Amino acid sequence: MTLRRVMIPLLAAVVIAAPLAGAVAAQAKEMFIPSLVYRTGPYAPSGIPFANGLWDYLTMLNERDGGINGVKLVFDECETQYDTKQGVECYERVKGKNPVIVNPFSTGITYQLIPRAAVDKIVIHSAGYGMTAAADGRWFPWVFNVPMTYWSQASAFIKYAGAQEGGLEKLKGKKIAHIYHNSPYGKEANPTLEELARKYGFELTLLAVDHPGQEQKATWL
Repeated sequence: MTLRRVMIPLLAAVVIAAPLAGAVAAQAKEMFIPSLVYRTGPYAPSGIPFANGLWDYLTMLNERDGGINGVKLVFDECETQYDTKQGVECYERVKGKNPVIVNPFSTGITYQLIPRAAVDKIVIHSAGYGMTAAADGRWFPWVFNVPMTYWSQASAFIKYAGAQEGGLEKLKGKKIAHIYHNSPYGKEANPTLEELARKYGFELTLLAVDHPGQEQKATWL
């Protein structure tokens, strides 16, 4: 799913829902969208292109479409270095500017912001990361992790592997290894993979890579 297909419906929903949170979105001239980016630190190689892409995309929406539903987008970045403490500090700095949505770009930061979001009435968008349980809007109405979760990504991988083998039943007796970041969020897909291993009869090997993850030679050997 493309960034456009994820962001436009979500931002439009925020504009429509804003009056329910006490905002006057119908008369709003601008929407503030901060991004908690990591252009520096150990994960900068992935953080830089993602931050650049989102910045370019929001700029395009302003220049091509005049924003979302006629409301201009104002956006800014706060550097976290993918550090949870710095990410929370960024959130506390930007929340006073009435953001309509916050992109944490970190599972650790997202976990810390989830209880704050309900109190501050600020939408948290953790696209494909964060707390998998937040997909249930009955309990987490201020958090959106569309278009996927760690659990759905794990099951999608197994479904794909099964398709390549000619069917999920063909995975029985096969070996599948999952190399994951040795952190609470890195381990989040493991229970799903373990359950699928029992269901389809493949042999699952779980291999942890410690932070920051650049040294993986021994794991791959």
